[in-house]
Amino acid sequence: MDDKFTDMLPQLSRRKTLIYLAASAAVLAMPNGPGLRGALAAPPAQRKGQMIIAFSQEPTVFNPHLPHIEVDEGLHFSIFDPLFAIDPHGNFTPALALAVPTVENGGISADGLHFRIKLRDNVKWHDGHPFTASDVKFTLELLVDANFRSWRKTGHELVRDIQVVSPTEITWRMEKPFAPYVSILSSTFIVPAHLLAAAADKNTAPFNQAPVGTGPFKWRQRVAGDHIELEANEHYFNAGPYLERIIYKYIPDLNVMYTQFASGDIDVVGLQWISADHYDEAKKLAGKVVAVASSATVENFAFNLAKPVFQELAVRQAIYHAIDKQTIIDSLYYGLPTPTETYMPVQSYYYHAALPQHEFSPDKAKQLLDQAGWQPGSDGIRQKNGVRLSFTNSTTAGNHLREQMQQFLQQTFLDVGIEMKIANLPPAVMWGEFWMMSKFDSSIVGLDFLTGSDPDTSDYMSSTAIPAKGGAGQNTFQYQNPEVDRLLQAGSKTFVPEQRKALYLKIQEIVRQDLPFLPLFPFANVVGHKQGAENIIPNSNVRIDSWNVATWYWD
Repeated sequence: MDDKFTDMLPQLSRRKTLIYLAASAAVLAMPNGPGLRGALAAPPAQRKGQMIIAFSQEPTVFNPHLPHIEVDEGLHFSIFDPLFAIDPHGNFTPALALAVPTVENGGISADGLHFRIKLRDNVKWHDGHPFTASDVKFTLELLVDANFRSWRKTGHELVRDIQVVSPTEITWRMEKPFAPYVSILSSTFIVPAHLLAAAADKNTAPFNQAPVGTGPFKWRQRVAGDHIELEANEHYFNAGPYLERIIYKYIPDLNVMYTQFASGDIDVVGLQWISADHYDEAKKLAGKVVAVASSATVENFAFNLAKPVFQELAVRQAIYHAIDKQTIIDSLYYGLPTPTETYMPVQSYYYHAALPQHEFSPDKAKQLLDQAGWQPGSDGIRQKNGVRLSFTNSTTAGNHLREQMQQFLQQTFLDVGIEMKIANLPPAVMWGEFWMMSKFDSSIVGLDFLTGSDPDTSDYMSSTAIPAKGGAGQNTFQYQNPEVDRLLQAGSKTFVPEQRKALYLKIQEIVRQDLPFLPLFPFANVVGHKQGAENIIPNSNVRIDSWNVATWYWD
């Protein structure tokens, strides 16, 4: 904690200091609120108006298959379509495909090895070119192209013998059964072969800065650092869009975002939503709909395990003991979230409810470090074999609650002989290559580890999913455990939920023991929009608010 701040509050304990930082009184979470249950009025006969959606991070990756983070998917859902989508109840719904493939309808063979997908025949790309099965084939092959910086190869690398049967039918076989693949396809946006196939370098193709999709909205313009404007696709094949325009506005400071929501300058508060310290005031705002929505995203203290200082389990255990989760939740987040010991959402069938419970104990942290040979130096910072127990922690600059959490942790860590320096970055920098290529030391980050509603976490935990080591995935922790790899493989081949559950419970136990990241709490998102904005519905099975933007409208 910086000297200027501590000089202001010399008489307060760390616990009271954190409470002072956030103000007072905790409030209770509301499971739902008006306007979050779906549309109450019929959509308009003619599209009209626009909505301004605020994101605290700036979307910068517009090709949905290049490495990206959650905020970029706000644009992807608006511009592109998958073969089928997933609704808030975890049900798959047809999109570019005429039906969701199942064993019962013949779309998937009984052994899970053969897929047959029938496609809509009335779909056009935004430039008027017809969408066909060749675009699906191109997309699936692009994701495993060795010359393309694919954000995800998991599942796709098992696809073999893709056959375009006709413009509206495609088949392929799987090298082996892979249970999560339907969920993976629900978040696999199809891209146009006619625009990307001929590009000399698909990583830098012009398409990546001016995307063309089949989705409900078309690219219009981007003002870097400020906003992106999309316009209605008048020839959209599905319901909607009911708005003429969508504007995604970039507001990195959460206090400013809230102020603009309260004043009416923005219509929908998106990612990172209304910060918890504004909730009590926000729910009383006239003309606004505000509620708390559950989320599958978990806030974590993440390690880069390639850094020597984090490679010793005792160090990670000590850091966990030095984190006062409950005070952070009560004082900064107004008691809205609940502590967790796992990355698995509590609402999931695969959630492990009996993991060892975290204990805030600076004494135990000190004891662990003493036993591991980390001795205090002359400046109080522990060291071992000439290495100081010192590292940086990074997160989104402008996220004031995370920044206050960092200040609190910094002081607590210092008391046990750990030096944590704060080095925050603008969102586009923080969550770009700095995060994806593991250039950070440690981070405070919110992650949704699942594949849709499927419990597969290969993208984050498989040793082959480390981008910094040439893998395709999001294992930016650089976590490697052969037993976890084996269990992930076994889980991907198991289709009976009861049998799968035993495997994923075991994975959670190993990860809780290894601590490649420290789970703090699942997000309790304070969401909000203007009254009259309809069909703004939270969906914990996707990573972004605008998953159903095609059906938004003004009443």
